[in-house]
Amino acid sequence: MSKKPARVDLDKGSPEYSVFQAIHDTREKLNITQTELARRTGIDQGDISKLERGTRNPSLKLLKRLAKGLGMELKITFVPIDPTEEDQD
Repeated sequence: MSKKPARVDLDKGSPEYSVFQAIHDTREKLNITQTELARRTGIDQGDISKLERGTRNPSLKLLKRLAKGLGMELKITFVPIDPTEEDQD
């Protein structure tokens, strides 16, 4: 019996959702398949699919490889927390 991978937090607006959506949207904008992105990055196509579906949580190293394969630069930004949103987590 195979175990389904746990879904990562995919609430719209969450950092995880933003990352997964950015990977998918950029790939689509470049008009490349998951297979082509896999070839460019050396990441298994199945793993790219899992990332886009939110069933795999990528490491920083993996995100760097994806960014490079998409012709992008990875930038991570810390932003101040809005005190009115702090209690909503």
